[in-house]
Amino acid sequence: MARCNLDADPGVTATRTPLSRHAAIVDEVKRARGDRAALRIVGAGTWLDAGRPVRAARRLELRSLATPEVMHYEPGDLTMTVSSTMSLGEIDRLVRAEGQWLPLDPAGGHEGTVGATVATAAAGPLASAFGTPREQVLGVEVVTGKGEVIQAGGRVVKNVAGFDLTRLMTGAWGTLGAITEVSLRLRALPAVDRTIAVNASATNAWRWISASEFTPYAAELLSPSLARGLGVGESGSLLLRIGGNESLVRAAIESVASLGEPRDVDPEVWTRLSTREQPTSAVLRLGTRPSRLAAAWERVTTILERVGGEAHATARRGVIRCIIPSDAGGDEESARLRGIIGTLRVDTSLVAERLPAPLWSSLVPPAATDQLSRGIRAVFDPDHIMNPGILGELA
Repeated sequence: MARCNLDADPGVTATRTPLSRHAAIVDEVKRARGDRAALRIVGAGTWLDAGRPVRAARRLELRSLATPEVMHYEPGDLTMTVSSTMSLGEIDRLVRAEGQWLPLDPAGGHEGTVGATVATAAAGPLASAFGTPREQVLGVEVVTGKGEVIQAGGRVVKNVAGFDLTRLMTGAWGTLGAITEVSLRLRALPAVDRTIAVNASATNAWRWISASEFTPYAAELLSPSLARGLGVGESGSLLLRIGGNESLVRAAIESVASLGEPRDVDPEVWTRLSTREQPTSAVLRLGTRPSRLAAAWERVTTILERVGGEAHATARRGVIRCIIPSDAGGDEESARLRGIIGTLRVDTSLVAERLPAPLWSSLVPPAATDQLSRGIRAVFDPDHIMNPGILGELA
């Protein structure tokens, strides 16, 4: 395969790939570019209400243009390459048969595609131990807004050459191109994998997490209403997923007992957590230093309990995910949500996952209007036909 220089930077390189597998996608992009028609990139279509509204009359339906398939799987290397249209559930069923798993657990459950997970850099509780998609993805193949097919990264764990296009595409929300293939790092399934809950304050939970010699796969604080809704307890709880060999898991649970009496929980609780919110809910993530999480958590959960909302927090990352019920539309509801969000975001950063359309411009600044972002966009999608508006960039 020939090497091609991507004019934005002398160190930016990628590999051109044959067009046969993705000819239909390339044709659709080139046709849209010729017509000056914007495209809304769609995988399984389960997360289309996430992010800012997209200004596009046409859809690039990847699943109808590219069959979900495995391009390469080497269990001995703990790596695999799949088409972006494979769902996380399909990948999980395949690799579990080999005693392996992919520790990605974004909101929305396993019905979403791996391509959407990578494009949005969506991460869940497992990011506490395994990192975000940027740490799980080894390489990607992308059809850019020019209709060119490029490949970045590779199928091996160590593959660094030039600018890291894999990380650039991860979290770009499709604004640079449509991800068509993904190479992934897998993990061996643990011998023991237990989920437990313990009643603990945010302060005590953070002290244990920061001082413990054990690293749980996931450690989520649950607000009282969320704990009740998930059937975990009647008050706020710390939900833990602990994996490893039998002696390690046993020792970790004995350590957790310093917080209170641990109780076993059905591991399906993690799936229920990832699919908890309603499609009409406003969802946002607040960020703070992990050492300051306890104070923010107490304030945020107090506010949300008052308005019928729920929250869970990844303590090690300092991220609080807030779910605010919203069933009505119109100016009055927008004003109500604006007031709630204004009180929640004090002393924290804010990333919105889902909001009513009128609130995006007033509450969340655009994510890609700086000179560097515009320059990168000009290289990969000069006509701005790929998911225009989803990052808030100007038309």
